[in-house]
Amino acid sequence: MEMQSMIVVLTVLLVVGTGADYVRPLPRKTLHFPWSPKHSSHPQQVHISLAGDKHMRITWITIDKSSPSFVEYGTSPQSYNFIAEGESTSYSYFLYKSGKIHHTVIGPLEDDTVYFYRCGGNGPEFQFKTPPSQFPVTFAVAGDLGQTGWTKSTIDHIEQCKYDVYVLPGDLSYADYMQRKWDTFGELVQPLASTRPWMVTQGNHEKEEIPILKDGFVSYNSRWKMPFEESGSSSNLYYSFEVAGVHVVMLGSYTDYDEYSDQYSWLKADLSKVDRERTPWLVVVFHVPWYNSNYAHQGEGDDMTASMEPLLYAAGVDVVFAGHVHAYERSGRVYNGKTDTCGPIHITIGDGGNREGLAHE
Repeated sequence: MEMQSMIVVLTVLLVVGTGADYVRPLPRKTLHFPWSPKHSSHPQQVHISLAGDKHMRITWITIDKSSPSFVEYGTSPQSYNFIAEGESTSYSYFLYKSGKIHHTVIGPLEDDTVYFYRCGGNGPEFQFKTPPSQFPVTFAVAGDLGQTGWTKSTIDHIEQCKYDVYVLPGDLSYADYMQRKWDTFGELVQPLASTRPWMVTQGNHEKEEIPILKDGFVSYNSRWKMPFEESGSSSNLYYSFEVAGVHVVMLGSYTDYDEYSDQYSWLKADLSKVDRERTPWLVVVFHVPWYNSNYAHQGEGDDMTASMEPLLYAAGVDVVFAGHVHAYERSGRVYNGKTDTCGPIHITIGDGGNREGLAHE
């Protein structure tokens, strides 16, 4: 399909060698997270995400459980012409208790416009820029971030780029079941995540997985609410959004995906609604790649591929982004394991920060 429009994708990664050729670099300095004294109602871990057409979701956390969930905003510094009320939640995981997690949707907003905002009437002023309504549009894509010196390097490089939306194909904080890591990750990414929408999907390191004990995505779903309701999904683990002429589908590698599942039914319906005349680009993102050459990861995505690849092919998906395998790879157009000029290009984006090297078993 010839494209007359332009979409720019910045894949920010740490490229490693293949197999036995990989030589681990010297470690970077350990990141320290000193907790400076702040008022209990001070907004922390601020990040934003798209919330349907011309709306943005502002998320932040306060220690004070009585702090209000409203956002003041406007197009001039220190001048807030609008106010929006939101909702809040919190969760417990064994001995850990989260702060009050606020989610407030603001809008309608103008395209390609800088907005200034303040959370809950306290703390500093933040600002963000809404995406454009037409091409060109630029996405930054990086996953498997973690919380290392390499993570900080990736974030610093992204900050220097002129991009509109950040897309993360899973493995955010590498918290697993260690809840405090969600708090340090939120503080680490706030300078970036409070200025451009972060659109994320879950990876294996978002899953709280302790044998015999609690198992799920409690922290991920509580902290990183995505526009699943706005896109007709019944789960925060899969959803879609649209920017300019690009429709992006975020799928869940760690929730049911067979042909009888809710995710499958939702995906089929979502793809059927895309008008390719108005929306020429169709992009799909998930964590576990369907095609990769690393022998330790072979077969991990086979079941999902068998179920969902025909849907993507029939819809004419242009490109698929995945993470999980810590090396960059890009395929030709492929379908059902064979070269096919009508199939999508598959890109495994590598390792955006939690630099572990390639898996060997």
